Amino acid sequence: MSTLTSTQTAGPRTRTLAMDRVTKRFPTGTVALTDVSLTVGAGDFVSVVGPSGCGKSTLLRLASGLEEVTGGAIEVSAAATSYVFQDATLLEWRSALRNVELVGELRGVPREERRARAKDTLDLVGLTGFEQQHPRELSGGMRMRVSLARALVAEPDLALFDEPFGALDEITRLQMQTELQKLFRLKQFAGLFITHSVSEAVYLSTRVLVMSGRPGRIVAEIPIPWEYPRPPELRYAPEFAAITGRVSAALGEHS
Repeated sequence: MSTLTSTQTAGPRTRTLAMDRVTKRFPTGTVALTDVSLTVGAGDFVSVVGPSGCGKSTLLRLASGLEEVTGGAIEVSAAATSYVFQDATLLEWRSALRNVELVGELRGVPREERRARAKDTLDLVGLTGFEQQHPRELSGGMRMRVSLARALVAEPDLALFDEPFGALDEITRLQMQTELQKLFRLKQFAGLFITHSVSEAVYLSTRVLVMSGRPGRIVAEIPIPWEYPRPPELRYAPEFAAITGRVSAALGEHS
């Protein structure tokens, strides 16, 4: 029997997200995940890497409650959870400001308060002056910044990221990585980040989890030692290359 519990308790938590021997089997009979256990707490930014089709996105959907487990248990101790998708998923008929306001609007936050919070959060992601622009008028990187602002305006305890930078060009992707780790340092949410990029995982994370091929299971956990904020030039340091090499070796062994 599967279980999914949510504890609506304020204040810092040792474990914001906990998975205990989780299995996911789809109605078709496909087993996407098997025996997956992990924890993510406030101040943790955990990235998950693995071969295509190993169940990374399924893992995130289980954490968000969009899918139900078929074995094991998930405990979410978060008053607010945000989900950032691969695509910015903005409403084309709303300005950047009104896209970010949407969360507060749906929660019944008074207009003046939600507008002020949306403006502050857009400023936080570097979009001051672009509040009235519509998604079609923004670059791919700017649209993703709006998506991040929309996720962070709710002050989430848990933030889930499903390859949010995968469609960006390399220069913009590197810029967004730098911005995200600065935001994480500022907000200190619990983060679970899915990516195909080993260097992205190492640069952003406090820990990197490596998954095997389907059915996905966690085969390695590699701690990342550096404090935040992390300078962009860290990516070219020998010690950075050494850790990315460890992650790549674990991937190659279990793909």
